[in-house]
Amino acid sequence: MSHPPIRSFVLRQGRFSPGQQRAYAELLPRFGVPFQAQLVDFKALFGRAAPVVLEIGSGMGDTTAAIAAAHPEVDYVAVEVHMPGVGSLLKLLGEQALTNVRIIQHDAVEVVREMVPPASLSGIHIFFPDPWPKKRHHKRRILQPAFASLLATRLAAGGYLHFATDWEEYAAQALEVLAATQGLANAGDGFMARPEGRPETKFERRGLKLGHVVNDLYFTKEK
Repeated sequence: MSHPPIRSFVLRQGRFSPGQQRAYAELLPRFGVPFQAQLVDFKALFGRAAPVVLEIGSGMGDTTAAIAAAHPEVDYVAVEVHMPGVGSLLKLLGEQALTNVRIIQHDAVEVVREMVPPASLSGIHIFFPDPWPKKRHHKRRILQPAFASLLATRLAAGGYLHFATDWEEYAAQALEVLAATQGLANAGDGFMARPEGRPETKFERRGLKLGHVVNDLYFTKEK
């Protein structure tokens, strides 16, 4: 008897503002990529040959848009399941006239497994994923050994995986998982301070106000 896969997310309705709804309706056909069990040709998708960074869980899109605006020479693929978050990012793309972002509204594990070609990514961002703090829910955390190994196969040589969380116990688990992942090497000495290139996020500010410690991990794909 087969069991449904364990999801790292729960679909929550959330508030879908009129502006987000309008952006979703008008801009998703331009920036959205439907899920398909077929590898994506990123050069064809963006209309150019450029480094590609995958963001897993783009949230409301503020960080995604800020990084994409700062690095127009890089293409970004944002994966997010929640409709208000997708609408918010689309709104930002329209307001800022950004053309180097595409969005896939689907489960990240399936997207990486089915759509992302091996050795095709220059980087992977996982910023403040759901910590699932209760011990019985830890199995729902996105960064599990099998998924970390899959991510490593999608990174090109010299590519990076940047993970950040304000849950110390999750940070310790992530460090253990990534350190044990074949092909990845820690670019720092354990954890590192927030790199200048990662904007401070809304979740981060909320965590800091609650007294949480923010930890960043930066691993690179061995050449």
